[in-house]
Amino acid sequence: MKESEADLHSLQQLLDDSHARSGEHLTGIINADRTLRASEIAGLMTGMRVLAVSTVTAHGEPRISGVDGHFLHARWVFTTSGTAMKARHLKVRPATSVAYIDGEDVAVYCHGQVEFLTPEHPDFAAIEQHLVAHYDSSPGSWGPDIVYCRVRPTWMIGYAFRRSDLLAAHGVPEEPR
Repeated sequence: MKESEADLHSLQQLLDDSHARSGEHLTGIINADRTLRASEIAGLMTGMRVLAVSTVTAHGEPRISGVDGHFLHARWVFTTSGTAMKARHLKVRPATSVAYIDGEDVAVYCHGQVEFLTPEHPDFAAIEQHLVAHYDSSPGSWGPDIVYCRVRPTWMIGYAFRRSDLLAAHGVPEEPR
């Protein structure tokens, strides 16, 4: 878990605001017993997670693809080739939706804007260090035009069907309600 207390506080505020702005159908399924708290999401999303990332073409057509996602400081980070269609779409239309879904057990849904991080960005070195530790090489070495992307979330919801059981199985402390 890479989240500071400030990261967790901001994430919890976003989660609460997002839930409050959600429709009756969603809140009927992702009710208080199934809603993950900030520290629970951070604990469960440690390590690499395969994400579905959505983009939109110039003609407004939706596209979805998978990426290796890392939850760092309460935001999703991923890399891809700069020539990939998802990168090309996001450079001109940075709005995205990102989902991590593991069967019916757990899901984290997020909407936001993608920002492209360069080595000059103040957070780049820490992200690079995390990715190198995970992959034993820098994603930047995987091709001539690798881009580093981070989602600035504007809406996020965490879900667990059997929340208490899932958290216990993963050794993540359950936050009091």
